[in-house]
Amino acid sequence: MDDWTKQLPQAAQEYIKGRKLEEVECIISDTAGTSRGKCMPARKFAKMDQMYLSNAIFYQTITGSYVEIDDIEDQYTERDMVLTPDFASATAAPWAGDITLQVIHNVADQQGNMVETVPRNVLKRVLGFYAAEGWTPVVAPEMEFYLVARNTDPNQPIEPPIGRTGRKVASRQAYSMSAIDEYGPVIDDIYDFAEAQGFEIDTIIQEGGAGQVEINLQHGDAIKLADEVFFFKRLIREAALRHNCFATFMAKPMGDQPGSAMHIHHSILDSKTGKNIFNDANGQPTERFTQFIAGMQTYLPAATSFIAPYVNSYRRYVANFSAPVNLEWAEDNRTTGIRVPVSGPEARRVENRVAGMDCNPYIGIAASLACGFLGMKQGLTPRAAASGEAYNADHDIPPSLYSALAQLDECDALSEMMGPEFTRVYKATKRMEYDEFQQVISPWEREHLLLNT
Repeated sequence: MDDWTKQLPQAAQEYIKGRKLEEVECIISDTAGTSRGKCMPARKFAKMDQMYLSNAIFYQTITGSYVEIDDIEDQYTERDMVLTPDFASATAAPWAGDITLQVIHNVADQQGNMVETVPRNVLKRVLGFYAAEGWTPVVAPEMEFYLVARNTDPNQPIEPPIGRTGRKVASRQAYSMSAIDEYGPVIDDIYDFAEAQGFEIDTIIQEGGAGQVEINLQHGDAIKLADEVFFFKRLIREAALRHNCFATFMAKPMGDQPGSAMHIHHSILDSKTGKNIFNDANGQPTERFTQFIAGMQTYLPAATSFIAPYVNSYRRYVANFSAPVNLEWAEDNRTTGIRVPVSGPEARRVENRVAGMDCNPYIGIAASLACGFLGMKQGLTPRAAASGEAYNADHDIPPSLYSALAQLDECDALSEMMGPEFTRVYKATKRMEYDEFQQVISPWEREHLLLNT
C-alpha cells in the first residue's frame, strides 16, 4: 500500500502527525459487537493489501461455544475470509501504550463475494434495498450505559460506583449535573478519547439509573454511525478502566434500576434531491412517514431478537422503568415503543425506543431500517396514535428471547432483508445461548424454591 496514511481521515492523520505510528489493529465486528482481528506493526501493515481471518468467529455464542448447523457445508473447515482495509473508518486507539490506529476492514470470501454473516455487511445489504428505491437513510443512535463498581465475581450483584464524594452514586437523578460530576474524570476521558478519534458528541447526560449515562451522537450515514457506536463501546470501557470502575452495556445490569437502551432515530432522504421523504411540500407528514411507522409496528416483533439479543435483554421491558412494553406510537411520548420527537418538518423522524444497548449496532440499525422499509414497500397503515400513557396497552413486544426467535422463524420478508444465511446462523447461535442459560440455576430459584416446593 503506497503512502496509505494519505487515505486516512483527518482526525487519524492529525493523531499520528509528528509521531511514530507503532501498531495497526485490523478489526471487524463479531456478532456480539466486539472487535475481532489482528494487531500488527505498522511497517508490516504498510506492505499488505489484504489479510485473512477465519469465518468461525460467526459461529460462536457469547460464551465462546461453537454452534453446529447441519445445512452449512464445511462449517468446521474454518475457511479464511479476505479482509481489506476501509481507510475511511480508521481512527486512533488513544488508550494504547504505543501510538496505534484501528482500521475496520471490509470482508469478502475468496471469490470476492460479500460474506453474509458479517454484521457490517448485514447493514450494507439493508442499505442496498434502500438505494434501489432511491432512498438514503439518516440515523442518530443514543447510547445508554452504566458505570459500575468493579465486579470480578459473577456470583455477586452489580453495584453502583463510588463517586468523588466517597458515596455510592445515587439513582433517580436524571439530567442532574452534580450527579454526572460524581464520575467526572471518566467523562473527561471519554471526551478526550472521542476528540482524538474524531468523533463528535452531541450531548452527555445523566440518565435515571445510578451511574447511568447517555451519550447522543449527531445524525448521519448509517454505516458511519454504526461504526462510531462500535468504536464508542470500546472507548467507554477503556475510559472506565482508567478510573477503577467498569462500563457495562447490559440491557439490565441491576434489577432495581432502569435498563439501558440504544434508541435509534430514523429519517429517509430522497437520494437525488436530499429532501426528507417524511414531509410533503407543505411540511406535513407523508404516507411514507406513516408507512414507516406501520412497518415497525408490524415487523419489530419478528426483529426483536436482533435488537434484544440476550436473555437479559427482556428484563428491560418493564412498564414505568422508562422502557417500552409495546409498539404503540405517538408524538412526544416516551411511554411508547415508537416515538415521533418534537422537531421542525425538515427534521421529522421516527424513534425506535425498543432497541437495547446490548445489541450489535450494525445488526440493530439494519433490523430497525428493514422494518420501516417493509412498511413503506407494502403500503402498511399504522394503528391510531396513542394518547396519554401507553403502558396499559397490549404488550406486543415478545416477552423472551425464545418467543422472539419463534416470531422470526415465521417472517420470511425480514429474513430476506437481513440475509437468509445470516438469519439462519444468528437464530442457531441465539438458541444455543438460550439453552446454555437454561442450565444455570439462579439465586431466586434457590431462595424461593429450595425449601418451599
